[in-house]
Amino acid sequence: MIKNMDSEKMKNKLKVYRAMKEITQEDLAQELEVTRQTIIAIEKDKYDPSLVLAFKISRFFNVSIEDIFIYNK
Repeated sequence: MIKNMDSEKMKNKLKVYRAMKEITQEDLAQELEVTRQTIIAIEKDKYDPSLVLAFKISRFFNVSIEDIFIYNK
């Protein structure tokens, strides 16, 4: 059986890491060169970032990608 990969979404702790660093969604968006709407969508699990953006996020917080993004099959 072939699964629809589009229906699989990752969970994330982006909001938690952002709160620990005490930065706004807008500040993080500017740092990562994306829109605030992108940050909102990621935090609400509505959008999975590209691999490049996931690396940018993990590097910004100085943690591994797996610390922020959780993939549950």
